[in-house]
Amino acid sequence: MTATTPTLKEAHKLGVIMNGVTGRMGTNQHLIRSIVAIVRQGGVKLPDGRAIIPDPILVGRNGARLEALAQQAGGVRWTTDVDAALADPGNQIYFDAQLTQLRAPAVRKAIGAGKHVYCEKPTGVNVAEAYDLYLLARRAGIKHGVVQDKLFLPGLIKLKWLIDTGFFGRILSVRAEFGYWVFTGEDQVSAQRPSWNYRKEDGGGIIADMFCHWRYLLDNLFGPVKSVSCLGATHITDRRDEADQPYSCTADDSAYATFQLEGGVIAQFNSSWCVRVRRDDLLTMQVDGTLGSAVAGLRNCFMQPYAGTPRPVWNPDQESPIDYNSSWMPVPTNQVFDNGFKAQWELFLRHVVMDEPFPHDLLEGAKGVQLADKGIESWEKRCWVDLSELPR
Repeated sequence: MTATTPTLKEAHKLGVIMNGVTGRMGTNQHLIRSIVAIVRQGGVKLPDGRAIIPDPILVGRNGARLEALAQQAGGVRWTTDVDAALADPGNQIYFDAQLTQLRAPAVRKAIGAGKHVYCEKPTGVNVAEAYDLYLLARRAGIKHGVVQDKLFLPGLIKLKWLIDTGFFGRILSVRAEFGYWVFTGEDQVSAQRPSWNYRKEDGGGIIADMFCHWRYLLDNLFGPVKSVSCLGATHITDRRDEADQPYSCTADDSAYATFQLEGGVIAQFNSSWCVRVRRDDLLTMQVDGTLGSAVAGLRNCFMQPYAGTPRPVWNPDQESPIDYNSSWMPVPTNQVFDNGFKAQWELFLRHVVMDEPFPHDLLEGAKGVQLADKGIESWEKRCWVDLSELPR
Protein backbone atom coordinates (compact mmCIF):
# COMPACT_ATOMS: atom_id res chain seq x y z
CA MET A 1 0.00 0.00 0.00
CA THR A 2 1.11 3.57 -0.60
CA ALA A 3 1.35 6.35 1.94
CA THR A 4 -1.98 7.69 0.71
CA THR A 5 -3.86 4.55 1.72
CA PRO A 6 -6.41 5.30 4.46
CA THR A 7 -6.12 3.56 7.82
CA LEU A 8 -8.41 0.57 8.30
CA LYS A 9 -10.69 2.63 10.56
CA GLU A 10 -11.29 4.91 7.59
CA ALA A 11 -11.58 2.12 5.05
CA HIS A 12 -13.84 -0.72 4.05
CA LYS A 13 -11.41 -3.63 3.80
CA LEU A 14 -12.75 -6.42 1.59
CA GLY A 15 -11.13 -9.80 1.24
CA VAL A 16 -11.33 -10.85 -2.43
CA ILE A 17 -10.79 -14.51 -3.34
CA MET A 18 -9.27 -14.60 -6.83
CA ASN A 19 -9.49 -18.03 -8.47
CA GLY A 20 -7.86 -18.68 -11.85
CA VAL A 21 -5.73 -15.54 -12.13
CA THR A 22 -2.48 -17.32 -13.04
CA GLY A 23 -3.53 -17.11 -16.70
CA ARG A 24 -2.61 -14.18 -18.92
CA MET A 25 -5.92 -12.32 -18.67
CA GLY A 26 -6.39 -12.98 -14.97
CA THR A 27 -2.86 -11.87 -14.10
CA ASN A 28 -2.62 -8.78 -16.27
CA GLN A 29 -6.12 -7.34 -16.37
CA HIS A 30 -7.77 -8.48 -13.15
CA LEU A 31 -4.93 -8.76 -10.64
CA ILE A 32 -2.17 -6.31 -11.65
CA ARG A 33 -4.07 -3.64 -13.61
CA SER A 34 -7.25 -3.79 -11.52
CA ILE A 35 -7.02 -5.01 -7.91
CA VAL A 36 -3.35 -4.13 -7.30
CA ALA A 37 -3.80 -0.79 -9.08
CA ILE A 38 -6.82 -0.01 -6.90
CA VAL A 39 -4.84 -0.76 -3.73
CA ARG A 40 -1.90 1.38 -4.89
CA GLN A 41 -4.15 4.35 -5.64
CA GLY A 42 -5.48 4.23 -2.09
CA GLY A 43 -8.64 2.26 -2.80
CA VAL A 44 -11.97 3.24 -4.30
CA LYS A 45 -12.79 6.65 -2.82
CA LEU A 46 -16.28 7.17 -1.42
CA PRO A 47 -18.24 10.44 -0.98
CA ASP A 48 -17.81 10.32 2.82
CA GLY A 49 -14.02 10.40 2.49
CA ARG A 50 -13.49 6.73 3.23
CA ALA A 51 -12.25 4.18 0.71
CA ILE A 52 -12.80 0.55 -0.25
CA ILE A 53 -9.54 -1.40 0.01
CA PRO A 54 -9.54 -4.84 -1.66
CA ASP A 55 -7.40 -7.45 0.10
CA PRO A 56 -6.85 -10.21 -2.49
CA ILE A 57 -6.06 -13.84 -1.78
CA LEU A 58 -4.98 -15.89 -4.78
CA VAL A 59 -6.27 -19.45 -4.94
CA GLY A 60 -5.54 -22.34 -7.27
CA ARG A 61 -3.85 -25.73 -7.51
CA ASN A 62 -0.22 -24.80 -8.27
CA GLY A 63 1.36 -23.42 -5.12
CA ALA A 64 4.63 -22.43 -6.79
CA ARG A 65 2.87 -20.35 -9.45
CA LEU A 66 0.59 -18.76 -6.87
CA GLU A 67 3.50 -17.82 -4.62
CA ALA A 68 5.44 -16.26 -7.50
CA LEU A 69 2.41 -14.31 -8.66
CA ALA A 70 1.62 -13.19 -5.11
CA GLN A 71 5.13 -11.76 -4.83
CA GLN A 72 4.77 -10.05 -8.20
CA ALA A 73 1.58 -8.44 -6.91
CA GLY A 74 3.33 -6.99 -3.87
CA GLY A 75 3.19 -9.87 -1.41
CA VAL A 76 -0.55 -10.54 -1.39
CA ARG A 77 -2.06 -13.61 0.26
CA TRP A 78 -2.29 -16.96 -1.51
CA THR A 79 -3.46 -20.51 -0.79
CA THR A 80 -4.18 -23.81 -2.51
CA ASP A 81 -7.06 -24.45 -0.06
CA VAL A 82 -10.10 -22.90 -1.73
CA ASP A 83 -12.45 -24.19 0.97
CA ALA A 84 -10.44 -22.47 3.69
CA ALA A 85 -10.52 -19.20 1.75
CA LEU A 86 -14.30 -19.50 1.40
CA ALA A 87 -14.68 -20.28 5.11
CA ASP A 88 -12.86 -17.08 6.14
CA PRO A 89 -15.51 -14.43 6.96
CA GLY A 90 -13.05 -11.68 6.04
CA ASN A 91 -13.17 -12.81 2.42
CA GLN A 92 -16.44 -11.34 1.22
CA ILE A 93 -16.07 -11.54 -2.59
CA TYR A 94 -15.30 -14.54 -4.78
CA PHE A 95 -13.88 -13.87 -8.26
CA ASP A 96 -13.56 -16.60 -10.90
CA ALA A 97 -11.46 -16.55 -14.07
CA GLN A 98 -10.98 -20.30 -14.48
CA LEU A 99 -11.75 -22.43 -17.53
CA THR A 100 -15.44 -22.30 -18.40
CA GLN A 101 -16.18 -25.89 -17.34
CA LEU A 102 -14.85 -25.18 -13.85
CA ARG A 103 -16.68 -21.90 -13.33
CA ALA A 104 -20.26 -22.88 -12.48
CA PRO A 105 -19.37 -25.50 -9.82
CA ALA A 106 -16.95 -23.06 -8.17
CA VAL A 107 -19.43 -20.19 -8.25
CA ARG A 108 -22.14 -22.43 -6.78
CA LYS A 109 -19.84 -23.28 -3.89
CA ALA A 110 -19.04 -19.59 -3.34
CA ILE A 111 -22.73 -18.67 -3.33
CA GLY A 112 -23.34 -21.48 -0.84
CA ALA A 113 -20.65 -19.95 1.38
CA GLY A 114 -22.49 -16.62 1.28
CA LYS A 115 -19.89 -14.77 -0.80
CA HIS A 116 -20.67 -12.02 -3.28
CA VAL A 117 -19.67 -13.24 -6.75
CA TYR A 118 -17.91 -11.53 -9.62
CA CYS A 119 -16.75 -13.65 -12.53
CA GLU A 120 -15.52 -13.84 -16.07
CA LYS A 121 -17.62 -15.09 -18.93
CA PRO A 122 -18.96 -17.38 -20.25
CA THR A 123 -20.72 -18.02 -16.95
CA GLY A 124 -21.65 -21.57 -17.95
CA VAL A 125 -21.15 -24.24 -20.57
CA ASN A 126 -24.75 -23.66 -21.71
CA VAL A 127 -27.56 -21.23 -21.02
CA ALA A 128 -29.33 -23.56 -18.58
CA GLU A 129 -26.26 -23.71 -16.37
CA ALA A 130 -25.62 -19.97 -16.62
CA TYR A 131 -29.24 -19.03 -15.87
CA ASP A 132 -29.32 -21.44 -12.92
CA LEU A 133 -26.39 -19.53 -11.40
CA TYR A 134 -28.41 -16.32 -11.62
CA LEU A 135 -31.43 -17.92 -9.93
CA LEU A 136 -29.22 -19.41 -7.21
CA ALA A 137 -27.56 -16.05 -6.51
CA ARG A 138 -30.91 -14.26 -6.44
CA ARG A 139 -32.34 -16.75 -3.94
CA ALA A 140 -29.22 -16.45 -1.77
CA GLY A 141 -29.52 -12.66 -1.69
CA ILE A 142 -25.85 -12.11 -2.56
CA LYS A 143 -24.54 -9.46 -4.92
CA HIS A 144 -23.28 -10.74 -8.26
CA GLY A 145 -21.62 -9.42 -11.39
CA VAL A 146 -20.09 -10.51 -14.67
CA VAL A 147 -17.15 -8.94 -16.50
CA GLN A 148 -18.39 -6.96 -19.53
CA ASP A 149 -15.18 -5.11 -20.22
CA LYS A 150 -15.73 -3.92 -23.79
CA LEU A 151 -18.44 -1.51 -22.63
CA PHE A 152 -15.62 0.35 -20.87
CA LEU A 153 -13.31 0.69 -23.88
CA PRO A 154 -12.56 4.34 -24.80
CA GLY A 155 -13.59 3.86 -28.44
CA LEU A 156 -16.95 2.38 -27.49
CA ILE A 157 -17.56 4.96 -24.77
CA LYS A 158 -17.14 7.60 -27.49
CA LEU A 159 -19.52 5.66 -29.73
CA LYS A 160 -22.08 5.51 -26.91
CA TRP A 161 -21.79 9.29 -26.51
CA LEU A 162 -22.64 9.74 -30.21
CA ILE A 163 -25.67 7.48 -29.79
CA ASP A 164 -26.87 9.31 -26.68
CA THR A 165 -26.56 12.74 -28.32
CA GLY A 166 -28.64 11.69 -31.34
CA PHE A 167 -25.76 11.99 -33.80
CA PHE A 168 -26.91 9.03 -35.93
CA GLY A 169 -30.55 9.95 -36.30
CA ARG A 170 -32.26 6.59 -36.86
CA ILE A 171 -29.67 3.82 -36.64
CA LEU A 172 -29.91 1.45 -39.59
CA SER A 173 -27.14 -1.10 -39.25
CA VAL A 174 -24.02 -2.18 -37.41
CA ARG A 175 -21.05 -3.96 -39.01
CA ALA A 176 -18.17 -5.28 -36.93
CA GLU A 177 -14.91 -6.99 -37.76
CA PHE A 178 -13.03 -8.71 -34.97
CA GLY A 179 -9.93 -10.86 -34.86
CA TYR A 180 -6.34 -11.33 -35.86
CA TRP A 181 -3.97 -14.04 -37.03
CA VAL A 182 -3.26 -16.47 -34.18
CA PHE A 183 -0.08 -18.36 -35.02
CA THR A 184 -0.30 -22.14 -35.03
CA GLY A 185 2.86 -22.67 -32.97
CA GLU A 186 4.85 -23.85 -35.95
CA ASP A 187 7.94 -22.27 -37.56
CA GLN A 188 9.32 -21.16 -34.17
CA VAL A 189 6.55 -18.57 -33.75
CA SER A 190 4.53 -19.16 -30.59
CA ALA A 191 0.74 -18.91 -30.51
CA GLN A 192 -0.85 -15.89 -28.78
CA ARG A 193 -3.75 -17.90 -27.34
CA PRO A 194 -3.78 -21.10 -25.23
CA SER A 195 -4.41 -24.40 -26.98
CA TRP A 196 -7.66 -25.13 -25.11
CA ASN A 197 -9.26 -22.29 -27.10
CA TYR A 198 -9.22 -24.62 -30.12
CA ARG A 199 -10.58 -27.77 -28.43
CA LYS A 200 -14.33 -28.02 -28.10
CA GLU A 201 -14.03 -30.65 -25.39
CA ASP A 202 -12.15 -28.12 -23.23
CA GLY A 203 -14.68 -25.33 -23.74
CA GLY A 204 -12.95 -23.70 -26.70
CA GLY A 205 -14.47 -22.02 -29.74
CA ILE A 206 -14.80 -18.45 -30.91
CA ILE A 207 -18.63 -18.53 -30.77
CA ALA A 208 -18.66 -19.51 -27.09
CA ASP A 209 -15.96 -16.94 -26.38
CA MET A 210 -16.96 -13.87 -28.38
CA PHE A 211 -20.76 -14.05 -28.67
CA CYS A 212 -20.98 -13.31 -24.93
CA HIS A 213 -19.23 -10.02 -25.73
CA TRP A 214 -21.39 -9.26 -28.76
CA ARG A 215 -24.56 -9.82 -26.72
CA TYR A 216 -23.84 -7.18 -24.10
CA LEU A 217 -22.48 -4.74 -26.66
CA LEU A 218 -25.54 -5.02 -28.89
CA ASP A 219 -28.04 -5.04 -26.01
CA ASN A 220 -26.52 -2.00 -24.30
CA LEU A 221 -25.71 0.10 -27.36
CA PHE A 222 -28.35 -0.66 -29.98
CA GLY A 223 -31.17 -2.82 -28.59
CA PRO A 224 -31.87 -6.36 -27.43
CA VAL A 225 -30.92 -9.20 -29.78
CA LYS A 226 -34.03 -10.99 -31.02
CA SER A 227 -32.64 -13.56 -33.49
CA VAL A 228 -29.39 -14.82 -35.00
CA SER A 229 -28.14 -16.44 -38.18
CA CYS A 230 -24.64 -17.85 -37.79
CA LEU A 231 -22.13 -19.85 -39.80
CA GLY A 232 -19.11 -21.17 -37.91
CA ALA A 233 -15.94 -22.71 -39.30
CA THR A 234 -12.76 -24.46 -38.23
CA HIS A 235 -10.46 -23.03 -40.86
CA ILE A 236 -7.21 -24.29 -39.34
CA THR A 237 -7.46 -27.92 -38.26
CA ASP A 238 -3.98 -28.55 -36.79
CA ARG A 239 -1.94 -26.54 -34.31
CA ARG A 240 0.82 -27.07 -31.75
CA ASP A 241 0.25 -26.77 -28.01
CA GLU A 242 2.27 -25.22 -25.18
CA ALA A 243 4.59 -28.27 -25.10
CA ASP A 244 5.16 -27.95 -28.87
CA GLN A 245 3.09 -31.07 -29.50
CA PRO A 246 0.71 -31.25 -32.48
CA TYR A 247 -3.01 -31.48 -31.80
CA SER A 248 -6.22 -31.47 -33.81
CA CYS A 249 -8.51 -28.45 -33.56
CA THR A 250 -12.08 -29.48 -32.72
CA ALA A 251 -13.56 -26.02 -32.02
CA ASP A 252 -14.62 -23.22 -34.36
CA ASP A 253 -12.00 -20.55 -34.98
CA SER A 254 -14.23 -18.26 -37.07
CA ALA A 255 -17.87 -17.20 -37.08
CA TYR A 256 -19.93 -15.12 -39.52
CA ALA A 257 -23.17 -13.91 -37.97
CA THR A 258 -26.11 -11.60 -38.56
CA PHE A 259 -28.27 -10.40 -35.67
CA GLN A 260 -31.76 -8.87 -35.78
CA LEU A 261 -32.28 -6.39 -32.95
CA GLU A 262 -35.41 -5.05 -31.35
CA GLY A 263 -36.38 -1.91 -33.23
CA GLY A 264 -35.18 -3.11 -36.62
CA VAL A 265 -31.41 -2.57 -36.48
CA ILE A 266 -29.43 -5.23 -38.37
CA ALA A 267 -25.97 -6.15 -37.06
CA GLN A 268 -23.31 -8.19 -38.86
CA PHE A 269 -20.28 -9.50 -36.97
CA ASN A 270 -17.33 -11.38 -38.45
CA SER A 271 -15.16 -12.97 -35.76
CA SER A 272 -11.97 -14.84 -36.64
CA TRP A 273 -8.63 -15.98 -35.27
CA CYS A 274 -7.56 -16.69 -38.88
CA VAL A 275 -7.61 -13.18 -40.33
CA ARG A 276 -4.84 -10.67 -40.98
CA VAL A 277 -5.65 -7.15 -39.86
CA ARG A 278 -6.03 -4.37 -42.41
CA ARG A 279 -8.23 -2.00 -40.43
CA ASP A 280 -7.71 0.49 -37.65
CA ASP A 281 -7.86 -1.99 -34.78
CA LEU A 282 -8.43 -5.60 -33.71
CA LEU A 283 -12.10 -4.72 -33.29
CA THR A 284 -13.80 -2.14 -35.49
CA MET A 285 -17.51 -1.42 -35.44
CA GLN A 286 -19.22 0.74 -38.07
CA VAL A 287 -22.60 2.22 -37.27
CA ASP A 288 -24.67 3.78 -40.07
CA GLY A 289 -27.64 6.04 -39.44
CA THR A 290 -29.82 8.45 -41.37
CA LEU A 291 -27.89 11.49 -40.08
CA GLY A 292 -24.38 10.12 -39.80
CA SER A 293 -22.00 7.21 -39.45
CA ALA A 294 -19.15 6.31 -37.10
CA VAL A 295 -16.40 3.71 -36.87
CA ALA A 296 -15.19 2.77 -33.38
CA GLY A 297 -12.17 0.73 -32.36
CA LEU A 298 -10.74 -0.14 -28.98
CA ARG A 299 -9.55 3.40 -28.23
CA ASN A 300 -10.60 5.71 -31.07
CA CYS A 301 -13.80 6.63 -32.85
CA PHE A 302 -14.30 8.49 -36.14
CA MET A 303 -17.52 10.11 -37.36
CA GLN A 304 -18.97 11.32 -40.63
CA PRO A 305 -22.12 13.48 -40.43
CA TYR A 306 -24.71 13.69 -43.17
CA ALA A 307 -23.46 17.13 -44.25
CA GLY A 308 -19.91 15.79 -44.52
CA THR A 309 -20.77 12.71 -46.58
CA PRO A 310 -19.16 12.64 -50.06
CA ARG A 311 -21.19 11.73 -53.15
CA PRO A 312 -19.39 8.84 -54.88
CA VAL A 313 -20.21 7.74 -58.42
CA TRP A 314 -19.46 4.15 -59.37
CA ASN A 315 -16.83 4.07 -62.12
CA PRO A 316 -14.38 1.15 -62.05
CA ASP A 317 -12.57 2.43 -65.14
CA GLN A 318 -10.67 5.20 -63.33
CA GLU A 319 -9.14 5.94 -59.97
CA SER A 320 -11.60 7.44 -57.53
CA PRO A 321 -11.13 11.19 -57.06
CA ILE A 322 -12.34 10.88 -53.45
CA ASP A 323 -10.05 10.23 -50.51
CA TYR A 324 -12.63 8.37 -48.46
CA ASN A 325 -10.66 8.41 -45.20
CA SER A 326 -10.14 12.18 -45.21
CA SER A 327 -13.83 12.99 -44.72
CA TRP A 328 -13.98 11.24 -41.32
CA MET A 329 -13.41 13.30 -38.18
CA PRO A 330 -12.07 11.93 -34.89
CA VAL A 331 -14.42 12.04 -31.93
CA PRO A 332 -12.52 14.16 -29.37
CA THR A 333 -11.20 12.68 -26.14
CA ASN A 334 -13.06 14.76 -23.57
CA GLN A 335 -12.36 12.62 -20.53
CA VAL A 336 -9.63 10.49 -18.93
CA PHE A 337 -10.13 6.78 -19.60
CA ASP A 338 -9.01 4.25 -17.02
CA ASN A 339 -8.37 0.57 -17.68
CA GLY A 340 -11.77 -0.92 -18.53
CA PHE A 341 -11.41 -3.95 -16.27
CA LYS A 342 -10.37 -1.74 -13.36
CA ALA A 343 -13.27 0.66 -13.99
CA GLN A 344 -15.76 -2.19 -13.77
CA TRP A 345 -14.06 -3.65 -10.68
CA GLU A 346 -14.47 -0.29 -8.96
CA LEU A 347 -18.17 -0.22 -9.82
CA PHE A 348 -18.64 -3.72 -8.42
CA LEU A 349 -16.79 -2.90 -5.20
CA ARG A 350 -19.04 0.14 -4.74
CA HIS A 351 -22.04 -2.09 -5.45
CA VAL A 352 -21.01 -4.47 -2.66
CA VAL A 353 -20.22 -1.80 -0.06
CA MET A 354 -22.61 1.04 -0.95
CA ASP A 355 -25.36 -0.93 -2.70
CA GLU A 356 -24.98 1.29 -5.77
CA PRO A 357 -26.57 -0.03 -8.99
CA PHE A 358 -24.62 -2.60 -11.00
CA PRO A 359 -26.47 -3.76 -14.12
CA HIS A 360 -23.92 -6.35 -15.32
CA ASP A 361 -25.18 -9.25 -13.22
CA LEU A 362 -25.39 -13.02 -13.68
CA LEU A 363 -28.58 -12.64 -15.70
CA GLU A 364 -26.67 -10.54 -18.23
CA GLY A 365 -24.02 -13.23 -18.22
CA ALA A 366 -26.66 -15.86 -18.97
CA LYS A 367 -27.90 -13.78 -21.91
CA GLY A 368 -24.42 -13.90 -23.40
CA VAL A 369 -24.29 -17.68 -23.09
CA GLN A 370 -27.77 -17.84 -24.62
CA LEU A 371 -26.59 -16.01 -27.74
CA ALA A 372 -23.61 -18.36 -28.06
CA ASP A 373 -25.93 -21.38 -27.71
CA LYS A 374 -28.31 -20.01 -30.33
CA GLY A 375 -25.44 -19.14 -32.65
CA ILE A 376 -24.22 -22.73 -32.54
CA GLU A 377 -27.79 -23.99 -33.01
CA SER A 378 -28.19 -21.75 -36.05
CA TRP A 379 -24.94 -23.08 -37.51
CA GLU A 380 -26.00 -26.68 -36.94
CA LYS A 381 -29.50 -26.18 -38.37
CA ARG A 382 -28.42 -23.70 -41.07
CA CYS A 383 -31.33 -21.36 -40.24
CA TRP A 384 -32.41 -18.26 -38.29
CA VAL A 385 -32.96 -18.91 -34.56
CA ASP A 386 -35.01 -16.69 -32.23
CA LEU A 387 -34.01 -15.82 -28.67
CA SER A 388 -36.57 -16.11 -25.90
CA GLU A 389 -36.56 -13.76 -22.92
CA LEU A 390 -34.80 -14.95 -19.75
CA PRO A 391 -37.04 -13.78 -16.88
CA ARG A 392 -35.54 -11.69 -14.08
